Amino acid sequence: MSQIKQILDAAQERGARLGLPYSGAVSPVEAYTLWKQVPGACLVDVRSSAEWDLVGMVPDSVRIEFRHYPGMTENPHFMTQLAKQVDPESLVLFLCRSGVRSDETARLAAAAGFSHVYNVLEGFEGDRNADGQRGSTGGWKGRGLPWRHA
Repeated sequence: MSQIKQILDAAQERGARLGLPYSGAVSPVEAYTLWKQVPGACLVDVRSSAEWDLVGMVPDSVRIEFRHYPGMTENPHFMTQLAKQVDPESLVLFLCRSGVRSDETARLAAAAGFSHVYNVLEGFEGDRNADGQRGSTGGWKGRGLPWRHA
């Protein structure tokens, strides 16, 4: 069985177990593998521009704010922007800080007809450590995947 098939099968199994209305959920490492190896796959970072500027960003990802800083008000144009930048038939991986906003956007995309939608578990920064800080316990950054400061 190919690595891609194994990842997709595991993601779909997680999705079924969690009762997700979209294709599934992947770890950051699985997301990176899919993004780099599946033709046309797209990583969509839905964090705010403040997060991209201050915390870091994934090079070559599609960046569309789902909530605007400050106030974290919802972007009313999110789905229009997504539809303009991402093929609804492509494999789409949604990434946020911790996996919550990316779950929300994955739900919206699936409801809008995007057919291969995955949430990146742990997000960009991962869970909080014992001191309440993010960035060192999992997540895209904590797992050593490519990122940079703006």
